[in-house]
Amino acid sequence: MGDWDAGLEDDEAGAVMKTVARQLKLWREAAGLTQAEFGTAIGYGEESVSSVERGRRIPRPEYLDQADEVLGADGKIAAMKRDLAEVRYPKKVRDLKKLEADAVELCAYNNSVVHGLLQTEEYARAVFSSRRPPFTPDDLEQRVAARVARQEIVSDATAQPVFSFVQCESTLRRPIGGRMVMRGQLERLLEISGFRNVDLQVLPLGHEENSGLAGSFRLLRLKDGTTVGHVEVQHISRVIVDPKEVQLLDMRYGTIRAQALSPRESKALIEKALGET
Repeated sequence: MGDWDAGLEDDEAGAVMKTVARQLKLWREAAGLTQAEFGTAIGYGEESVSSVERGRRIPRPEYLDQADEVLGADGKIAAMKRDLAEVRYPKKVRDLKKLEADAVELCAYNNSVVHGLLQTEEYARAVFSSRRPPFTPDDLEQRVAARVARQEIVSDATAQPVFSFVQCESTLRRPIGGRMVMRGQLERLLEISGFRNVDLQVLPLGHEENSGLAGSFRLLRLKDGTTVGHVEVQHISRVIVDPKEVQLLDMRYGTIRAQALSPRESKALIEKALGET
């Protein structure tokens, strides 16, 4: 078993890791164990233990479980898994997840791929695998896990937040991951389109008018009454807070939504695409 590279390029993750590393070292020393002895007891090498205690690597959940048992911490070490759960993901993913958690309404237009909150795990893996230069296997799995974790917010069990998605028809036709992956993705879209708090629309390629040619974007209406925008192009992820820029995106989204098919008509188009896949 090994640890995940932390990739701790931001202050928040670094602060959490320093605290966890310090606690792990104190517990080990209090038990009178060397790093080598402790590593043998929990099934890790001395180098891995050293990296964790220096805050260079994020320990996996099972590392903390084993440490808790060996050091007799009665759950105090295992409880730190919750603190590490968020910082395991890239900072821009954590920031976006926080915004989504604070939203009462989320609106999104996508014209390149299916929106991240709607993706199946297989589709997400295919999207990330197409990146050049490619991600390392560990980075790939980390990003897929982060995307799946964000999707917890989309559920038919709650009334909020309210979601509005507009997908360009091209995202239904582009066979990312191959035929079976796309079939699974289209079936997932049909499932989500039935959620009470989700409006899913498709903007057909055959429509002459399309105000979304400038690219994908999203709007998040927050609990405090403010609205922010978010755009992501290549490796750049930007949250938009300037009221004039947000208003422009809001107006544009309203136009795009009016140009798209109704949710009922969109469902029929997704079913048609599924039948042709």
